[in-house]
Amino acid sequence: MQRSGETPVHTVRPTRRLRTPGVVPRAIAVTACAVAVLAGCSEEGPLTTPDGSPISTVTTRVAEVNIVNADRDLSKTCLAPTAPDAGQTDVTRIVVTDPSLLDAVCALGLGPEVVAVTAGPGSVPAYLGPQLTSVPTIGSTPDAAAASAAAPDVVLTTPRTTGSSTAFPDARVVTVAPSADWQARFQSVADGLGRPETGARLLEEFRTEAQKTGLRMDAQHNQVSLVRFTGDSEMIAGTGSFAGGILADIGVQRPESQRSPQSFTVTDKNFTDADGDLIYVSFQGDRGLEHGKEVLESDRWLDMGAPTWKRVLAVDDQIWYGGAGLSAAWLVLNDVKGSLDGNS
Repeated sequence: MQRSGETPVHTVRPTRRLRTPGVVPRAIAVTACAVAVLAGCSEEGPLTTPDGSPISTVTTRVAEVNIVNADRDLSKTCLAPTAPDAGQTDVTRIVVTDPSLLDAVCALGLGPEVVAVTAGPGSVPAYLGPQLTSVPTIGSTPDAAAASAAAPDVVLTTPRTTGSSTAFPDARVVTVAPSADWQARFQSVADGLGRPETGARLLEEFRTEAQKTGLRMDAQHNQVSLVRFTGDSEMIAGTGSFAGGILADIGVQRPESQRSPQSFTVTDKNFTDADGDLIYVSFQGDRGLEHGKEVLESDRWLDMGAPTWKRVLAVDDQIWYGGAGLSAAWLVLNDVKGSLDGNS
C-alpha cells in the first residue's frame, strides 16, 4: 500500500493510440459474473442453467476495478420502523412532494406509510429499494382522482415543491427548510413526523458507529482520494461533499490537495492530485462510465501510486454523492467498512 510521503512505483507499458490528450485507452474488461451455480463467465450470450433458464449475473468489475458492494441488497436500505415520541401524534399516510426527503423517511422506518410522491416516474432514488421505488409517482400537479386516492394525513414538502401540497387541503403540511447540512435536514423531517428525540438518537448512533469504525480500521493513517467521472471530465470531491463528510466522520484522512471543502476539476497540471493511498471512483451516468473507463485504463492513470498497487475501487455515485441522507450515510459507512483495506 502506498502511504503518504512514499514515492509511487511506476511501471512501463507499451505505447497506445491517443484518443484524447492525456488519456490513452486500451481494451476494457468490464464485467465479471457472480453466479451461484457457475464458476465462470461467458461472452457468448446470457448464462443459463442446463434446462435453459436464465441465470442472474452481477457486474462486479469495471475497467479492472472492483465495484464495492456490487451485490448490495437494496431491500434492506430502510431502517427499522420507529414509533412516535411520547406525546407526539403518529402519521399513517404520508405524501412526499420532494423525492430528496424520502431518504429521511426511509431512515425513520416510515417507508410503508408513504402513499404517493408528487413527482414524475423514475424520480425516487433507486438505492432506497423496492419499498419506496414501488410507491406511486403522481406528478407535481396530481389530478383530483390521484389526490383522493392518496388521502394523506401529512404532506412532507420543501419550499420549492410546496405547490404540490395544495392538492391535499385536508392534510397537515410539514415544510422542511433547505439546508446544506444533511443531518439538520434529517432532524427537521424527524421533528415534523413526530420523532424529534428518535431522530437525534438515530443521528448519534450513526456518528458513534462512524467513530468506532475509524478506530477499528486505523482510518487516520489512510489518505483516501475521491474521484467522480462525468461525461467529459474528472472531479475531485472536496471535504464538503456528502461522501467527503462521511469520511471525515470516520476519521479518514484526505491527500493534502483534497482538504478543501470545494470540489475541483482534474486538469493536465493537477492530474496526480487524484492519487492517494486508496482511490474511490464513481461515475455520473452512462457517459461518466464510458469516460471513466478510458481514464482508468490510460497509462497516465495506471502509473500513479494507488492504481499501481491495485488500490482503486468503484462506488455508487448516487449513494456517495446524490443520497445526502441518513439512509445513504449508512450505506457509505458500510461500503468503507468492507473496502478501506481492499484492493482492485
